Amino acid sequence: MAAAQAGDRRAYEKLLADSVALIRAVARRQGVAPDHLDDVVQETLITVHRVRQTYDPSRSYDAWLGAIAARRAIDSLRSRGRRDSRELHDEFALDRHPDADDASAATESEQRAQRLHEAIAELPPGQREAVEQLGLRERSLSEAAELTGRNTGALKVNLHRALKALRERFHGEP
Repeated sequence: MAAAQAGDRRAYEKLLADSVALIRAVARRQGVAPDHLDDVVQETLITVHRVRQTYDPSRSYDAWLGAIAARRAIDSLRSRGRRDSRELHDEFALDRHPDADDASAATESEQRAQRLHEAIAELPPGQREAVEQLGLRERSLSEAAELTGRNTGALKVNLHRALKALRERFHGEP
């Protein structure tokens, strides 16, 4: 490492290549899963590269490297623990999940859309117009007011009443 710190590129490359075995051993000792060992090795080598100037040649390189490897292994274990606590692993989830081109799912969605359009068509004209302009065409209040010739307050009231009527129809909510 002293030669690498002095700028000897070949010594640095050999040092990093020779360090892999020790890093793997430290990571295994810390309990890192075999499929995550390469990640710990990579993170450790990156850290060694970043902090190589902190190595004191009068001390053991293996101890210095071992400490860095142990920290990166612990970081990996913590990261995996956080990830595992948030992710769900269900072997059959993919089998039970409907395909995007599943005909029954598409048909059901089309039927819901059709029922919604029918319900909107049955609304009083002012409410229907407010839903079409503000909800379906996503126009702003000022744009809808300009297009319909109605004031923004009337559009707001009609939209509110229309949404309330649609909620009652589909969910039974007042």
